[in-house]
Parts: sequence; structure tokens; C-alpha cells
Amino acid sequence: HLATSLPLPSERDHLRPRIDLVVFMIDIKSKYSLKNVETSLAHVDASFFLGKVCFLVTGVGRVNACSIETNAVCKLGEAYCSPVLFCELELEGIRVTTAQRLVRMLGICAGHTPGVSALSFVSLMRKSDDD
Repeated sequence: HLATSLPLPSERDHLRPRIDLVVFMIDIKSKYSLKNVETSLAHVDASFFLGKVCFLVTGVGRVNACSIETNAVCKLGEAYCSPVLFCELELEGIRVTTAQRLVRMLGICAGHTPGVSALSFVSLMRKSDDD
């Protein structure tokens, strides 16, 4: 399910399926995109930041058109202890690989991967302080 911003409308709460993973998409060419995500973050329950949120940054193939510093997005990921994935959706191979990564993450977050929890998965993805 897709939403352009949060909070989600409450009138259909009883019909909404369980949310296993929240993916915030940030278009690196749009400062509004980052602002919208920053505003929406306040509406996510704190428990989701334990492995059930990630940031997907699109448009990274066009460095000249960037309106957002990649460092700002990385800091956002660090602040919320959530992974940041960078991709270029216009390239089919990268788009397919990114979709596969998200589906694998979703499987882990939904509890369909034996022996791996969302929290342990995110801890594996975190950058070491020595890097």
C-alpha cells in the first residue's frame, strides 16, 4: 500500500492490514520530498524504528540534479537507526535488485525468515563505528 504522507486516514483503520515495513521514499532531486518524510516520521510509532523502517533514496544516478545532500539522508538513517538504500529507478536492473531487496526485508520484518528478526537484520546492516 502506498501513501504520499503520514498520518494515514483513520476512517479505514479497521480495513487496513498489519504494517510490517515502512519504506520512506526520498527523491534526491526534491527538497520537498525530504521535508515530507521528516514531517511524516513524527507519525510513526517508535517501535517501528526497531527494524521495520527504511529509507529508499531515488534519483541517485543524476548527481548534477541533486537538491538534497546524500549526507543529510544518511544522518536521517543514523538518527532513526534505520537502513538507507540508494537506487536509480530508471535503470531496470537496479530497479529489480532494489525491489528484491525490499521484498527480502519485508519477509524478515513480517517474521517469515526463520532465525532472523527485524532487529537483528538492521543491526547487521548498520555501519561499524570503525568504518
